[in-house]
Amino acid sequence: MASSALLAGLPAKPVADLADRGHLRQYRRGTYLFHQGDQSEEVYFLWKGRIEVSSLSFTGHRQLHTTLDRPQFFGELGVLGGLVRTATAAAVEDSTVWVTRGEVFVEFLSQHFEATRALLSALAGQIQAHESFVEDLLFLDLKGRVAKRLLQLVSPSLDDPPADGTVIPSVVTHADLASLCGGSRENVTRILSEMQRRKLVARDGRRYVLTNVAGLRRLAGL
Repeated sequence: MASSALLAGLPAKPVADLADRGHLRQYRRGTYLFHQGDQSEEVYFLWKGRIEVSSLSFTGHRQLHTTLDRPQFFGELGVLGGLVRTATAAAVEDSTVWVTRGEVFVEFLSQHFEATRALLSALAGQIQAHESFVEDLLFLDLKGRVAKRLLQLVSPSLDDPPADGTVIPSVVTHADLASLCGGSRENVTRILSEMQRRKLVARDGRRYVLTNVAGLRRLAGL
């Protein structure tokens, strides 16, 4: 936890004190941590494993928001806003998660401005990412959005491109990628097949390999 972006600027003792006020939970693959519409009563920190965050529209369409596979906090927005959960979190592989009550987390933030500032910076980054996605929908075709999302799955900062041969760390299905790009699964499947023919990407088992990063960047308008 001490190495996370939220707590990196704090001394060891307050981080240890916060850790002591929570506990570890084990989630088996396929287990839900919380559901869309639940009350936001706890804050989570992914210790190890992989967590998928998604939501359902009123028509039943599933929208994948993100896959968490690195140690990080999540579930804090609903707690801070006093809102119900806007998405569902599920373990897609056996996972260990640290959990604390929402009021403990809010009290911690009130006592440590460095953590509050880091959280505000993370929230600003999320808002910027949403604005960027809207711009992509307006100005990039689906092929460009797929290329950009593949790059972002490996390197969140598009200013620091990955090397050719980089493997996407998490398993991403065509349906997942379609929901991340704002397109249909059928069209995303067609685009990925074309990218494989053009040797922009390749398959390594169930994972994609970025074989021509420069070509993907051109498609993404970078």
